[in-house]
Amino acid sequence: MTSKSNSNLVFVSLGSLLVFLGLWEFLCRMGFIEPLFMPSPTQILARAAKMIGDGSLVQHTLASTRRVMVGFIVSSLVAIPFGIFLGSSRFFMAVFDPFISLLRPLPSMSWIPLSLLWLGITETQKYSIVFMGSFAPSLLYIIEATKSIDPLLVRAARNLGASNLDVMREVILPGSLPQIIAGLKVMLGIAWTCIISAELVAAREGLGFMIMNGKEYFQTDTVLLGMVMISITVMIIDVLFRKFERRLLPWTRQ
Repeated sequence: MTSKSNSNLVFVSLGSLLVFLGLWEFLCRMGFIEPLFMPSPTQILARAAKMIGDGSLVQHTLASTRRVMVGFIVSSLVAIPFGIFLGSSRFFMAVFDPFISLLRPLPSMSWIPLSLLWLGITETQKYSIVFMGSFAPSLLYIIEATKSIDPLLVRAARNLGASNLDVMREVILPGSLPQIIAGLKVMLGIAWTCIISAELVAAREGLGFMIMNGKEYFQTDTVLLGMVMISITVMIIDVLFRKFERRLLPWTRQ
């Protein structure tokens, strides 16, 4: 697809967004939508300007972003080597499979009461929610990515005299990294749902706290602004993640 075609598609996307916002604003101004339940885009912008002015919007956004990134990075640092190890060993996979199967279906919300008992309302408790909510699914992505490597390539490398470390470095890692990165991008979105769930229950700052606080005071514009900020922040992180992926995996650019 040419760059001109890409530019045209961007204009189409922007046009559809502007039409949607214009229709939303029109229906609110004409009284077809009750502002208490669905404020207009200009009301949300006014709330954003006010919260940017007093610094609270930036404070809430940075708090949630920090919690997500710390919990997600720690989870990934543990899951990547452990997942590759389990994906390469049928014996150890059989040993740990029952525990992974028990952890995998548990939603992040189910960890909140236990984490509050263990850690209280602290930053560590927020990090632990993101960790527990994203660890098991990330591990499964990495195990499957490792298993997807063609066994013929592994046997060929061993027949040529490669050691286990050489096979891991030259065959398994380059072959599985694209799928691992794709899985981690999916898990990054899930990590956001984890932290928002945690902040809705027990937090004093963050976008989840901001949404819940807006709901308590019937400030629907604050609620919607918090939701919009979650989407914008995830989009920005996704763009940065793609740049990192292109730099880490140059052979996938084509």
